[in-house]
Amino acid sequence: MKALTLYIKNEQKTVKLPTGLRMLVRRCCNAVLSYEKFGQPAEVSVIFVDNTTIRGLNATYRGKDIETDVLSFPLGNDGVYDTNPETGAKLLGDIVISVERALAQAEEFDHPFTREIGFLTVHSMLHLLGYDHMENKEAIVMHDKERDILASLELSRNKAFDAEDLMK
Repeated sequence: MKALTLYIKNEQKTVKLPTGLRMLVRRCCNAVLSYEKFGQPAEVSVIFVDNTTIRGLNATYRGKDIETDVLSFPLGNDGVYDTNPETGAKLLGDIVISVERALAQAEEFDHPFTREIGFLTVHSMLHLLGYDHMENKEAIVMHDKERDILASLELSRNKAFDAEDLMK
């Protein structure tokens, strides 16, 4: 696989990020690119924020004035990406993760915080590569990819989860 340039920034002070979280995010991003056979140098930005910040972003960019766990801002369209002229890397986009929401969801789903961050990173990376889950068929494809990638990273869910859950 080609090189990944990953920019990670912590813009929240609510939750102390555990040691190794940056490496986990890098592993997740690389796993998605490898699984998808991206095969080109890529740049991705991951920003950790609090609930207030992600709520504001969600309101501004999606018209939804509610907190969410993660937002993806893809820079490509139909597999076509701008290229960083200095490095030749494809500019995939930005991932914004609410650390507060991730922590709450980890507790809700009874799995480690790092597993939730891993899931949100994989989920968002798939969005940056053009996957969506607005229709049931697309949701199942995306879910299957997430499951396979997370399993390869040994970040599978503790509780049973089936694609049929997406239909509810």
